[in-house]
Amino acid sequence: MLGYGEALKLVLERAVPLAPRRVPLMEALGLAAAEDILAREPVPPFTNSAMDGFALRAADAGPGRLPVAGTVPAGMAEVPALGPGEALRIMTGAPVPAGADVILPLEHVRVEGDWVILPEAPRRGANIRLQGEDIPAGGRVVPAGAVLRPAEVGVLAAIGCPEVPVRPRPRVAVITTGNELVDAGDRPGPGQIRDANIHSLCAQVLAAGGVPLPRPRVEDRRETVARALLGALGEADVVLTNGGISVGDFDYIKAVLEDNGAERVFWKVAQKPGSPLGLWVLGGKLIFGIPGNPVAAMLMFEEYVRPAVRRMMGYRNLHRPARAGVLEEGWTRSGDARRTEFLRVVAGPGGRVALAGPQGSGILSGMMRANALAVIPEGPMALEAGAEVLLHLLDEAEDH
Repeated sequence: MLGYGEALKLVLERAVPLAPRRVPLMEALGLAAAEDILAREPVPPFTNSAMDGFALRAADAGPGRLPVAGTVPAGMAEVPALGPGEALRIMTGAPVPAGADVILPLEHVRVEGDWVILPEAPRRGANIRLQGEDIPAGGRVVPAGAVLRPAEVGVLAAIGCPEVPVRPRPRVAVITTGNELVDAGDRPGPGQIRDANIHSLCAQVLAAGGVPLPRPRVEDRRETVARALLGALGEADVVLTNGGISVGDFDYIKAVLEDNGAERVFWKVAQKPGSPLGLWVLGGKLIFGIPGNPVAAMLMFEEYVRPAVRRMMGYRNLHRPARAGVLEEGWTRSGDARRTEFLRVVAGPGGRVALAGPQGSGILSGMMRANALAVIPEGPMALEAGAEVLLHLLDEAEDH
């Protein structure tokens, strides 16, 4: 079997960024820029006042008084020049008149009729925003791969970009299989359980930035599985199958995919949970075979599918933040020492790490308590309290 690192490398090699497209700026939040975006004009586009007040020449300032020769409102097209020994009343954002080199705020002066009384000599350039001091014309505003947050959206509007070149959100079809499954709103009969995985996996797709496409649940019959897979490939960029991937008599996913010409990249990884994870490619599209146990399903999405989705979206940062932590209690491996193990843990202040309860792959409530995964490499059969472990932080974004 492949190791965890080898399997992840193969996933990311095949997760090709989606073709760029231009979207309206109001729809670009959270997407990654597909190319460097340059400013076609400076911001601000003209030198303007940062305050409501009076425009004057620093050489004329005082203490003293100056005559007020007029008013410059914001949006004024024809701005009068400032003559020597006079002041112009000016509003925030209005163009600075020719000849003026300082703005005195309204609250710092006193007005008497057509005169402004200056209590102090201002600093040259005070309260003036120069053309291009925020963004020069031709400057790179957003680099390729950067995530468009609210600030980037605002800046792009300021430089006149009503549309943005981005990598789109992958459409991810989610197929759950199993005769024992019923809907969340149904009361399970004998031998049945509610299908939690369709909901958790679709939520993970959405949280990763993709578009979830939940498919009707599939019975454990070969022809039904084949019809569902081929239908999903017709509408999605990525397909997630959940269950039906192991070695049971009713596990048809592998056979159906390979009978239809899918390339098997790998099947089975030396890890716990999630050993029967598989990856296939058909028609250039990724198909993940994810184990049916609910914890294994969520962890395999977190460690493999999420970074693949982010790569397809053109993000530069593919993986959750990682840091070291220290176990508060000892841990003993329950199986093969050649496997990587993912432990659900609670990372607290000071790097202290506690197990988030029992680690069985069916105990989904542990995923609610966990805010990190402790990644235990192959080799050690036990770790003592105080041992250092690598943490993948589940509650922090990749671009944190």
